[in-house]
Amino acid sequence: MDHVNDYGNNFGLRDEIKAYWSARADTFDLSPGHEIFSEDERAAWHRLVEKHLGRGEGKSALDLASGTGVISHLMDDLGYRVTGLDWSEQMLEQARAKARNRNRNISFRMGDAENTMEPEGSYDVIINRHLVWTLVDPKAAFREWLRVLKPGGRVLIVDGDFVNVSFAEKLLKNLAARLLAWGVFKPEAVHMPADMAGTHNSILSRVYFSQGARAEAVAALLREAGFESVVIDTGLRDIHKTQAKNWNFLKAAARGIQHRYAICARKPE
Repeated sequence: MDHVNDYGNNFGLRDEIKAYWSARADTFDLSPGHEIFSEDERAAWHRLVEKHLGRGEGKSALDLASGTGVISHLMDDLGYRVTGLDWSEQMLEQARAKARNRNRNISFRMGDAENTMEPEGSYDVIINRHLVWTLVDPKAAFREWLRVLKPGGRVLIVDGDFVNVSFAEKLLKNLAARLLAWGVFKPEAVHMPADMAGTHNSILSRVYFSQGARAEAVAALLREAGFESVVIDTGLRDIHKTQAKNWNFLKAAARGIQHRYAICARKPE
């Protein structure tokens, strides 16, 4: 697959991505897997972050594509000084309102995760969730993240392959959809209008990882960008187990067999 590295040539796609997530802002937090719905899940996320990044103790953290601020709040819980960057004003409005309601001192501002415009060497850690699969140019993005990290700083990526669906996952999802239609399962909150599914699939077909963001491929690009000590962690079972309580058992089972992972990497000293 050919990848275009010139941002100008990707202006249309990048605008579509921005508009898509802006349209999702009002209902984004309705979905388990986006917002956190239990203290057990919050604790599971805390354990994942502490495992790879440690506790904050006043260190600076940049949450890229911060959306409604879910991950920013987790980092704030752990004592990081958090800046959330997102290029959707609608998402930022939701994030700022949430921070005010929870009396959190988190800075949210407009910015592009692939070209942050942040000062060089200004953050101890960078974190993002479900961003990498949407990147137009991950090679340039990873070089940018390396630039804004302090020497020895770490990045933590939480993502997955949402393209390559196994036969077992398809079977579970189809059965769940049928039982939902028959009224066996309770209706779920609508976090993405049906008419946006086509937009999602269209975008997915044109981003860099259109064939699926496999952990090994992401890790290889991080090394190519100059990161070291790259670690792939597929042990997200604790998080998935707490999220599963919000779904019917078939959908929860399908979620549990997806290729989801965390990747931590370090900027050389």
